[in-house]
Amino acid sequence: MALKTLSTFLTPLSFTVPKFPYLLNKPCLILCEVPRSQKSHFSAAESEGTGAAAPSPGEKFLERQQSIDAAKLILKDKNKNENKKKPLKASKSVASCYGCGAPLHTSDVDAPGYVDLETYELKKKHRQLRTVLCRRCRLLSHGQMITAVGGHGGYAGGKQFVTAEELREKLSHLRHEKALIVKLVDIVDFNGSFLSRVRDLAGANPIILVVTKVDLLPRDTDLNCVGDWVVEATTRKKLNVLSVHLTSSKSLVGMSGVISEIQKEKKGRDVYILGSANVGKSAFINAFLKTTAINDPVAAAAQRYKPIQSAVPGTTLGPIQINAFLGGGKLYDTPGVHLYHRQSAVVHSEDLPSLAPQSRLRGRSFPSSQVFSDSKEEGSSMMNGLNAFSIFWGGLVRIDVLKVLPETCLTFYGPKRLPIHMVPTEKADEFYQKELGVLLTPPSGREKAENWRGLESERKLQIKFEDVARPACDIAISGLGWFTVEPVGRSFKISQPKPIETAGELLLAVHVPGPVEIFVRTPIPVGKAGSEWYQYRELTEKEEEMRPKWHF
Repeated sequence: MALKTLSTFLTPLSFTVPKFPYLLNKPCLILCEVPRSQKSHFSAAESEGTGAAAPSPGEKFLERQQSIDAAKLILKDKNKNENKKKPLKASKSVASCYGCGAPLHTSDVDAPGYVDLETYELKKKHRQLRTVLCRRCRLLSHGQMITAVGGHGGYAGGKQFVTAEELREKLSHLRHEKALIVKLVDIVDFNGSFLSRVRDLAGANPIILVVTKVDLLPRDTDLNCVGDWVVEATTRKKLNVLSVHLTSSKSLVGMSGVISEIQKEKKGRDVYILGSANVGKSAFINAFLKTTAINDPVAAAAQRYKPIQSAVPGTTLGPIQINAFLGGGKLYDTPGVHLYHRQSAVVHSEDLPSLAPQSRLRGRSFPSSQVFSDSKEEGSSMMNGLNAFSIFWGGLVRIDVLKVLPETCLTFYGPKRLPIHMVPTEKADEFYQKELGVLLTPPSGREKAENWRGLESERKLQIKFEDVARPACDIAISGLGWFTVEPVGRSFKISQPKPIETAGELLLAVHVPGPVEIFVRTPIPVGKAGSEWYQYRELTEKEEEMRPKWHF
């Protein structure tokens, strides 16, 4: 952006060349006050922002944020080139990459927003900078894992990395604006991606809760049960929302209902898509545009320049304005909120794809049905069950079974790329050291395993097992998935020669990397069996009126 334009948002400028003859030999940024007499030519409508073509609050913030980013690039390059005779190559325009929102520049090939000088000058000449995709986004679109958030997940860092705090700061204005917030939550990582303190960012603005990736739930899952479970979980977090929508950006399930709700509730306001990093915001926007383009020519035109989708946390680095509504108001893709308690924050960038499920989840149970059946044929009563065994979920989770009922089963729901191994607890330490990076991945490879900090955090869990007809609980690992503690007989429907124990206390020790959180929650009703044991809670008339409705 030109310095004259920067002055609009930083502080009023007056740049009179004759007064600064000694500054003409080097680039600089000068801030000074404009005399009141020079302000008189502005109309009241222009100064107050209330004219017929006044920009929306979102547009004002976007221009201000991009102006500040451009100013930082100018000042940074000024310091770098202070002793050199080379001219500055940083862009002075507010134009940003339409894929990630980073300000465009030509100074550092490894930094987000980089465009080669020839392309930049050509697009600038034809006033097409808003159609430019930066080098990093092009590489991301071809499957390369390029991180851009420094100080997050133990990454070594890189040139012009931004911090998670800087990304969060770009959302701080929302609490003071009048906007409609669409908050996204990943159903596979519901607790880890929920953003329980979303009110710190959204303020008093109305919220529509969108649950993404429901197409990954096990086959024959009853979405009515899942919708009720989500509303119950949201109510317990004391977060009031307008409505809950179960959606899939891939199959477009539920998208029509979300679009109708947004059109109904936005009332001329800007719409902000908010959520944790890698929750699927850009994918949701692409699905939104694809669905609305059928009847909205504005959305159809916006499809040409869509935000980039990637498995890398921090793909979006700045607010991306999208003209998606025919009747006014803008749609904004926002930087993801980085949460340090998720597994994606501790694994290497090359291992990130292994944390993202690509197809429907299918429960993997231990002990397996085959092991249980074989033990019955051999006359074994499986008196100990899982007791004194340890289960490794890749190299990221270790569960030591300290005390369980003989009929207890652990069923895992998560990425299929992560192998699961069960070994006696007495051999668990040796097995982990020997197989980390080989059988137990991620981390993948011996080199990454040597720099791996290990499973530093241990949490001991006491679980009450009261009803053989339903699972005891879910234990969710932030950023990965969950495993269900349930009876073997209910899971595999194997008839028992004698009555099984139906109540007792279970003791588990769960080991995870230091920052990663563990959540104990009521079991989510997935699969065909989920609709059989799930019980709807009876509501009072007031609760019925206050609870948000779910849609799919």
